[in-house]
Amino acid sequence: MYGFDGDDNPSWVLLAEAGGTEPASGPAAELALTDEIVQTITIGSRKKIALVAHNHKKRDLLEWAKFNRDLLACHDVYATGTTGQVLERELGFPITNLQSGPLGGDQQIGGKISEGVIDFLIFFWDPLQPMPHDPDVKALLRLAVVWNIPIACNRSSADFVISSPLMADEYERIVPDYEAYRSRPLSFAA
Repeated sequence: MYGFDGDDNPSWVLLAEAGGTEPASGPAAELALTDEIVQTITIGSRKKIALVAHNHKKRDLLEWAKFNRDLLACHDVYATGTTGQVLERELGFPITNLQSGPLGGDQQIGGKISEGVIDFLIFFWDPLQPMPHDPDVKALLRLAVVWNIPIACNRSSADFVISSPLMADEYERIVPDYEAYRSRPLSFAA
């Protein structure tokens, strides 16, 4: 359960028990609402950012990246396919380039999110164009939510994320502890 921290500011703290009034000992406290144990993952001050764009949004992402070039250069940037090649050439700093999205790049980024390698995702996707690899796109967005990483899906949200004061500091990202899910009993009976 979340509760106001009592200092009349907008930071929220976890409360140990449902209806409790005392803050928990830290963000890794038990959540009474879901009975899940949470853990924190520290995102360092040098973030690992994935940049992805659908074909009709590549120009938009490139313009945004050029505008934010100096901020992005302070972080490790990953990108898919030709987007990564163009970004590296235009921005003038190394980009970790993965496969094109439809050829597995979206899944590579999703894997890196689940491994804790990617800290946040900027994904300019085009809601007006059909996507033959739509299941891959949904899987990528799902993993970003599962692992509670920031997601920006358009220029405005990307502007807010990149300009956040949290970009310059370490950040404790709260994620569920999935150990119970991983160790659940499985039945293979027919």
